[in-house]
Order: sequence, then structure tokens, then C-alpha cells
Amino acid sequence: MGKRGMSSTEDTSAYTSFPKFPLYTIGAGLGLMLALVAVIRLSDVGTTYTSVAPPLVERELRFEDQTNGALAVLDASNGSVVEMLAPGTNGFVRGALRGLVRERKRNEIGPEVPFLLAARADGRLTLDDPTTNRQIDIKSFGTTNAAVFEKMLPGRAVSANYNASMPVGMTHQSH
Repeated sequence: MGKRGMSSTEDTSAYTSFPKFPLYTIGAGLGLMLALVAVIRLSDVGTTYTSVAPPLVERELRFEDQTNGALAVLDASNGSVVEMLAPGTNGFVRGALRGLVRERKRNEIGPEVPFLLAARADGRLTLDDPTTNRQIDIKSFGTTNAAVFEKMLPGRAVSANYNASMPVGMTHQSH
């Protein structure tokens, strides 16, 4: 020990204490952040809603797996076969349905209520599940995938380059 020095056994904590204000500030910031996250998660903040254009053409459909692996597409209003999808084909249709059916099973909802396929006034083609309020915008997956579903609509197929401003029954012509 020197004249002005301290021995190695003396307490030096009074000389090396950390300032408390930054610790309190960080703690308050974390608390505020957790409170904001809770408010956002429990409210509709950040939820995006899209307006639904009215359907121009629609059909309620049921889909039934067949023993040979085919998928029967049935008109829910009368039970008639709209289309029979061969085994191992139409992966997009099967995948879209798998997602909707999985959501129904998660909510313990059976197949009683049909799905709704609709060509809408804004040009979208949607497959809706009214039991879960889930909607798939079919055209967002490309014209090839949309064409498969368009054939399931009653009366006519809606062209892949459908123009929402055209009256029902008119066809699109390029100039």
C-alpha cells in the first residue's frame, strides 16, 4: 500500500457504480414496447381489409374425393357433376382446397356448407369459404390456374383477361 493508494481488499464499488438513469430509461422503453405490442395484437390496428366487389357469376360447389383418387366437383344446388378431376391432376385445385378444408377442421366445421366460386365485378375470381370467411383470389396464382376454376362457373367460362368494366355476356376484344 502506498501513501495515497488503497489496499486490494478495500471496497471500490462506490467508484465504479453504473448510472441508474439509463437503466430506468431502457426498462421504461421495454415496458412501453410490450404494452404497444399487446394493444396492437388485441385490436384491429394493422389489419388490411379489402372491399369485396359483387359477384357477376357464382356457383356453390362441393368437392368429393372418389375411391379411384379422382375429385368430383359438384353443383351444391342440385348435386350434378360439374367436373371430374382425374387422379394425380389439378394440383392447384387440390392444394387450394386442402388449405380451406384444413381451416374448417381446425374450427371443427364439416363439409355441409358448400364453397362459393365467384367471378367478381372487379375482375377477380375468388373461392370463398363462408364458414371460416377465408377467401382465395384465384387469379393471383396466374391465368393457367384460374382457367381450371373458370370452367366450373355456370353457363360460360370467364376469359383470363376479363375486363371488369364490360357488361356481363360481352367478350373482350383487343384493338
